[in-house]
Amino acid sequence: MANDTSLFLGQFLRSPGTIGALAPSSQRLAAAVCTPVPERGEPTVVELGPGTGPFTAEIQRRLAGRGHHLAVELNEAMAALLAERFPAVDVVNGDAARLPELLAERSLGQADVVVSGLPWAAFPQQLQLSLMGAVTSVMSHAGAFTTFSYVHAIPLSRARRFRALLSERFEEVVAGRTVWRNAPPAFVFHARRPRPRTELPSTMA
Repeated sequence: MANDTSLFLGQFLRSPGTIGALAPSSQRLAAAVCTPVPERGEPTVVELGPGTGPFTAEIQRRLAGRGHHLAVELNEAMAALLAERFPAVDVVNGDAARLPELLAERSLGQADVVVSGLPWAAFPQQLQLSLMGAVTSVMSHAGAFTTFSYVHAIPLSRARRFRALLSERFEEVVAGRTVWRNAPPAFVFHARRPRPRTELPSTMA
């Protein structure tokens, strides 16, 4: 939507380190990122950095009224838009680092799926570690985590560090095919089964 693109661009110019994109993700990328959302049961799905909601819409389509969909958005304007656009979604204007607290407040226990739209490659190491620690601490052992990276960011040191962090924190990490019909082109990381803290190397614990 044109209005969404304008909002995204405006918020990016205000805070490029937290928005990380000039425009919303495409429907094709949303479909690839949200693949792990189960088609049955009552799953707890956590969405980080939903922005204007392209992943949110796909998650809601897949859930079809089941489970609990918690969306955590740091940007106040985007969180307000999201809450208005998706009244069935539990939208929180807050920090993803508070995930354990947010789930505890709702008596949700552990998350079955965590879908992330956060710009991991834009984050410094300490923030990557802090956020990933919050993510893995709320996931079930069989849980799935998905996020994406822009193709042009592959050579960046922060992007390489994030890829290494995924391998440290999850037993299985698979990079999906490139979604060329996205601006800019992107590919998806599918990670499963977070490692127990006792298995982590001392440098990453």
